[in-house]
Amino acid sequence: MKINKVLIVEDERPNADRLKRLLLKLRPHIEILSVEDSITSAVHWLENNVVPDVIMMDVRLADGLSFEIFNKHEVKSAVIFTTAYDEYAVQAFKYNSVDYLLKPIEEEELDAALKRYETFMEAVPVVGTAIEGLLNYIQPKDYRKRFLIAHRDGYKTVLAEDILYFYTELGISKAMLNTGVVENVPQTLEELEKQLDPKFFFRANRQFIIHINSVKQIFNHFNGKLKLELRKHPEMEVIVSREKASIFKSWMDY
Repeated sequence: MKINKVLIVEDERPNADRLKRLLLKLRPHIEILSVEDSITSAVHWLENNVVPDVIMMDVRLADGLSFEIFNKHEVKSAVIFTTAYDEYAVQAFKYNSVDYLLKPIEEEELDAALKRYETFMEAVPVVGTAIEGLLNYIQPKDYRKRFLIAHRDGYKTVLAEDILYFYTELGISKAMLNTGVVENVPQTLEELEKQLDPKFFFRANRQFIIHINSVKQIFNHFNGKLKLELRKHPEMEVIVSREKASIFKSWMDY
């Protein structure tokens, strides 16, 4: 999903101008909504204007650390922090942060940060609004770690990390374990897609959700599709559509 509206919060004019030039060079369609130079002016702007897709936010402003903005206003945008100091990196990722760029900002690093946002927006299930979908993804979330599986006269547990992939067969969801054992699971793939950590699991197509460690090799397929060879199960043919191909490659490369 494209980034359309960006707010810049930066108190040094040369840095703000450079950031505008880089943004418009990398994404000519972007609309720079405003450049605000303080906590006070940023909060006032956010309270009275549309929600930006992304806020480019300097950490140190003339009237304090920009983290204070989050205490004064419910920020619903993704944030890419910029700063000349790296001691705030951990703290930054508590505040809707997609990335943390050190000044002077390089074009390649900014492009990577923008792509990270775009990849998230394409990859995550979106509930309500696109921004809510992104924030649900980047904020801490308790993803499913294990499954309770019917076994003989009782049950056993299977860890999510021990599952190579999920697939459907005759309408039944199955989990292929790294031991080669197949277990039936009661959840649909749609339910699993929402419950599993997207850092490790990817919905390749309607039939497969794969663990990142299950992929042995990726082949170009016709019409821009990808064909995956899975570890331990080379006979399984998993095709990634042309629409998902770039997202999948970004996921594998992150």
